[in-house]
Amino acid sequence: MASTPPPSTRGRLALSLGLIIVSIVYSLWQRAGGSPSAASTAPISPGQSYQAANKALLQTLGQLTASSSAPQPGSTTPSPSSTPGPMMGGGPMMRGQYVDGSYTGSPADAYYGTVQVKAVIQGGKIADAVFLDHPHIYSNSIYINDQAMPLLTQEAITAQSAQVDGVSGATFTSEAFKQSLASALIKAKI
Repeated sequence: MASTPPPSTRGRLALSLGLIIVSIVYSLWQRAGGSPSAASTAPISPGQSYQAANKALLQTLGQLTASSSAPQPGSTTPSPSSTPGPMMGGGPMMRGQYVDGSYTGSPADAYYGTVQVKAVIQGGKIADAVFLDHPHIYSNSIYINDQAMPLLTQEAITAQSAQVDGVSGATFTSEAFKQSLASALIKAKI
């Protein structure tokens, strides 16, 4: 015959299970749209910071794209055939999609530090993406970034945009690189 635990152990077990159930129900209630809690005023984690920054950047890009593609009242947009510039096989202009020069992007949080990129445009194309700042305090960050930075730069040059694949093991640096480069390329747009 099995013995029953003493009342104090049974009470503690019931209390523990009750707290676990209440915590789960409360968590589900908040996800379903419950009222905000004190946790909503807690510091933002790096992942949340990236999501918020990325969302804001995408909204800004959408607004810039919409405003630059919409014709302004009283202005006329030249047709591609009337646009001066060298043509190749009747296609788009060869000069590229950016204005030549150097454009510094906004700093972006990379959890262990900040990433800031300068886009160098030559011949209307991305010629280089120079890291002005990157996480460099911890030895692990230095090692990871020494491996990731050349790969990210090469991918940006190849893609001719900030839409590059992230480097495995350097997720925070990759995301911050994309954000900073995108903000630089907005300044370089024709």
